[in-house]
Amino acid sequence: MPGMPVQDDVREQQLVQLFNLFTPDDRTRSGTDAYLKINNEEIPFELKSTTGKSVSTVRDFGAEHIRKWANLHWIFGFYNKAGSKILYCHYASPADMKAWIEEKQRYVHPDLFLKREAAQNIGYETLFGLLGEKEKYSEDDAKWIMKNQWKRDRYLEAQDSPSGYSAARMVEILRLRCEYVIDRGATLNNPHIPSSYFRDWEKITENHAATLREKVRSYLMRPNAATIDAATL
Repeated sequence: MPGMPVQDDVREQQLVQLFNLFTPDDRTRSGTDAYLKINNEEIPFELKSTTGKSVSTVRDFGAEHIRKWANLHWIFGFYNKAGSKILYCHYASPADMKAWIEEKQRYVHPDLFLKREAAQNIGYETLFGLLGEKEKYSEDDAKWIMKNQWKRDRYLEAQDSPSGYSAARMVEILRLRCEYVIDRGATLNNPHIPSSYFRDWEKITENHAATLREKVRSYLMRPNAATIDAATL
């Protein structure tokens, strides 16, 4: 295996090639890392690599990541300290990752509960206290609340009266902003998956693509594959 610098994107592409995965042409950084074609299905994968024993995940981990990761398959690549040589890999099914994800879900749950409660308690009194009582609210009013969270077309789509917003719509906007602000605080800063989590997992050191397909087929044949209920997040 050729040498390579310590760069996540480079290592990720190496894992894609090693396991014979594919990435969609329109993939974005927030999208799925790669897919495995098997049994006429496209199985979504999250790819992570590390030069240590634990695995870092993402900055500002929150509800969005729980929803995204709940039912993904994973490949973990472990490299030497220089990042120039891959030592071994682990495959993880959604069932394998269920315990770790649910632990993080439980950690952020109180903040997410507070988010919903706080947003639902915003009403006309809140609106009038902040912007005063008006027959119609302007786009500038909406932008003062949402700031750069929305782009121009979203402000236009939200208008429910000619060139403006009703009081009811502005209450909805205030609630959305409240949820957004709390969401940003209800996060974990790059939670690591500890080395102990991978204890006794099989190390993949050869025949990577064939081994992965065997493991995924075995998982897909399970009658009750474990999933995570992220619908309430």
